[in-house]
Amino acid sequence: MLSVGSPIREAVVTYGTQEIEVKYRVGDLAALEDALAQRGAPLSAPAHQDDQAYAEDGWTYADSKIGRSFARLRTQQGRHLFTVKRPVDNAMACLEHETTVADREQMHHAITLMGFHPTVRIVKTRRTATLGSMTICVDEVEHAGAFVEIERTVSGEETGTAVQVELDTFARSLGVELERVTDTYDSLVRAALASA
Repeated sequence: MLSVGSPIREAVVTYGTQEIEVKYRVGDLAALEDALAQRGAPLSAPAHQDDQAYAEDGWTYADSKIGRSFARLRTQQGRHLFTVKRPVDNAMACLEHETTVADREQMHHAITLMGFHPTVRIVKTRRTATLGSMTICVDEVEHAGAFVEIERTVSGEETGTAVQVELDTFARSLGVELERVTDTYDSLVRAALASA
């Protein structure tokens, strides 16, 4: 019998929740830090994240990500997180479900048994801030560079593209040098390694 707080029950309750984000390559980290602090969003201490990305068997980087499921196994400060995302409007507007797991290696084998294959390893240092309903992540990604992600979780009738317009408006209001990118970190790291 399941308890009320079980992970399966939580997944049912949050079905349909989307994580919507916009991402930018950062030209000047210090200027971004100052701009966020002036808005009342100082960044947290850095945390090291080690992510393994997975795609459905049969999917390649030449294919669209929309409507396909992707998995991620993350380790941060000794804690392992398993995440599944399914892009809806674009690669950065996804249905998402996440839970902690006890054993990273066993979860890796379970993911491959479920029909996923490992794609790219993403290692980064992340600092975060919260401003209203937005989460801001400033990431220094090995092989790819410095980025800022601005995200919001939504449910109901809001579309990913409409929320992304709002998030982009906020990003541009910071008045710092940002270059918008539409690729996810796995694609960015893969491209950087291929061109190295």
